[in-house]
Amino acid sequence: MSMGEKRKYERPLLKTIEPSMPSKTGSMTSVSQISEIDGMSLELLAAKEGTPLFVFSEQQIRSNIRNAKRAFSTRYSSVNFAWSYKTNYISSICKVFHEEGSWAEVVSGLEYQKALNNGCDPKKIIFNGPSKTVEDLRRAVMNDSLIHIDNTHELCRLLSVTEELNMQARVAVRVNMNVGTYPQWDRFGFNLEDGSAWHTITQVMHEKRLSLTGLHCHVGTFILSADIYKKATMKMVDLACRLESEYSFSLQYIDLGGGFASKNTLKGSYVNGAELTPSMDDYAEAITSVLLKTQFPSGQRPMLILETGRALIDDAGYLLTSVLNHKRLANGVSNTSIDAGVNLLFTSFWYNHKVSVVQTTGSFVEETRLTGPLCMNIDVIRERVALPILNPGDLLLIHHVGAYNVTQWMQFIEYRPSVVMIVDGKMKVIRRREDYDYVTSLES
Repeated sequence: MSMGEKRKYERPLLKTIEPSMPSKTGSMTSVSQISEIDGMSLELLAAKEGTPLFVFSEQQIRSNIRNAKRAFSTRYSSVNFAWSYKTNYISSICKVFHEEGSWAEVVSGLEYQKALNNGCDPKKIIFNGPSKTVEDLRRAVMNDSLIHIDNTHELCRLLSVTEELNMQARVAVRVNMNVGTYPQWDRFGFNLEDGSAWHTITQVMHEKRLSLTGLHCHVGTFILSADIYKKATMKMVDLACRLESEYSFSLQYIDLGGGFASKNTLKGSYVNGAELTPSMDDYAEAITSVLLKTQFPSGQRPMLILETGRALIDDAGYLLTSVLNHKRLANGVSNTSIDAGVNLLFTSFWYNHKVSVVQTTGSFVEETRLTGPLCMNIDVIRERVALPILNPGDLLLIHHVGAYNVTQWMQFIEYRPSVVMIVDGKMKVIRRREDYDYVTSLES
């Protein structure tokens, strides 16, 4: 430090020393510090766009999808990934996946229109979900998109639409099954064990205006066991083989949906998420080993489709935020408020997100409660996190926030912030910060 330079104030910390054994979570860990993403200074980003600020790494997105494709395609010859729009449907991010060869998987008319606007081939759009309207079905049929039938009422609506248009629809039947997860994901699709899945398949086979192209299942979310996918694949190929045996009909594809876990740490877990999460190779081995060992009656193996979302985007997204204030609560607990709340970070209800400091800090560390700016008691980002002594204006970086937050965020009390992507070391604004005129534009 040069002569005359003012030393940064660091507020005093009074800490009771209580000698004891480490808890189940171990001793307090050191605080991580990160100053840039893909060569872009975080302090410069905050100066240009303000905080809070969502930051995405294009480099990490491309690395993730390429690694996933490598894991599966080196084991199985016919594999396609369909980007899950509900996970993150900001167009610039979707286009990166499409540039890498991903199809689109959508669950609403909004997402379907986004996929079209993003230049996705309509024949490579998979329309999932339980709430397709007649207009949604009509547009999907006219575009020859893939429609995954979720329920009997939807099947009836689809038959009416194909009759009206005098066209044939390409469809798959969504199947739910018991693979050992709890609770069992049985809200969507037709159940395998009670026979409704097979009944629907046979009904589709007898409808001249429906062309059965595939079978689809989605066993759950944040699945931490690759063996679950092995069980699901076994049941799906058994169903496909039965279809071949009884109808001499070969499916074009089996779609195993999504649900692969990211490296976030679930609340209540004593182990860091990165240590629990199966690798993409683990998932690939579990799934493809079943497909390769199965003797399909026709001798023809179906294409494998995967709708992986969270595992491909979570670690590519960050939330840059500023410290607002610090106080000591009535029970003596330290409380640090930041300008990013649960209205932006919905996943903070599920995960203990990793938090890093951006600027250089002192050596003292304390456990603090990290809360947002909302005038709501539930606005808690972390119940407890080890951080250095922080002052108003200091920057923090919240990790692994790429999945679901910018689709489930709310304009509540505060404006929603800008979203930027780092492309070749430069910042690109991919969604502008809201302002008063935008928020009130639909009012009358």
